Amino acid sequence: MQNYIQPGEHVTVTAAANLTSGSLVKIGGLVGVAQGDAASGEEVVLVRRGVFTLPKVSAQAWTVGQKLYHDTATGAVTSTATSNTLIGVALAAAENPSATGVVLLDGAAR
Repeated sequence: MQNYIQPGEHVTVTAAANLTSGSLVKIGGLVGVAQGDAASGEEVVLVRRGVFTLPKVSAQAWTVGQKLYHDTATGAVTSTATSNTLIGVALAAAENPSATGVVLLDGAAR
């Protein structure tokens, strides 16, 4: 296969803003978690699949398997679909209120 490039679960992109390791990053339809720190304009590896503890909208309760979205206004993870990008599902229940939740990123570009 001469056209194969890579598996795609870890991709290198240019950071559009300063990033800290573990932060959720959305670039168009591409969503991943920064593998390391990066300054704006530097390359950073995004992990597109896996299970992560991520900041969530505190005033929401989640159930296992519930669809989750990137909240475009806050950058947090939300269960609200309207105006947000689907990123995966809850892998564990999360209480209301709580600052973080366990998210399974599915790696699909949206």
